Amino acid sequence: MELRGRTAVVTGGASGIGRALIQRFAREGANVVVADLDDAGMAAVAGEAQALGVKALAVRTDVADLAQVQALAARAFEAFGAVHVLCNNAGVAMWGGLESATHRDWQWVLGVNLWGVSETLAKDLKPYRIAVSVLCPLGVQTQIRQSERNRPAALRNERDERAAPVELIGRSLAPETVADMVLAAIHANELYVITHDESLEPLRRRFERIERSILDHRR
Repeated sequence: MELRGRTAVVTGGASGIGRALIQRFAREGANVVVADLDDAGMAAVAGEAQALGVKALAVRTDVADLAQVQALAARAFEAFGAVHVLCNNAGVAMWGGLESATHRDWQWVLGVNLWGVSETLAKDLKPYRIAVSVLCPLGVQTQIRQSERNRPAALRNERDERAAPVELIGRSLAPETVADMVLAAIHANELYVITHDESLEPLRRRFERIERSILDHRR
């Protein structure tokens, strides 16, 4: 897929993997739309893209809000006429056990992490010749541990009780390394982007348990 002169939209584009993706698309000559809730971060990333010689647009967007997502699409099409790559990258993280989670916690995390992405798009969009790649990262050097900075006021807990972040297995990769993997997958039309070799053994064990469960129920 040739990206020069085309348009890429990246949610969560103000920092971390999103910022690295914007930079990578811009280096390949694609115009970019930066969507995020971090106004200063969006402006900085858009400026970095423009310095690479492409057009850039920053659009404040809460991906949990349908109206804002529709407005993002409208702004992108109005500015560039078409969108060729969409990266549903925005995500938030919380720490602690289920027993400490509040209803507002569920609303916030599911609103961003579930409404914002869907693996089934690969099957549903195939007849339209729209390819989908699913990014499955482990540890990446991003600001996801500071997700609370962009949490909507209406979904904040009245009591500020925060648990210690969970340490993921494996290495901690630079966002730029992950962005390179994503671009390679887009060019190769690959469904899965698995960032860490360390995830292979846990994945094998998981699917072995699923297989055993299926076989046991056949007996």
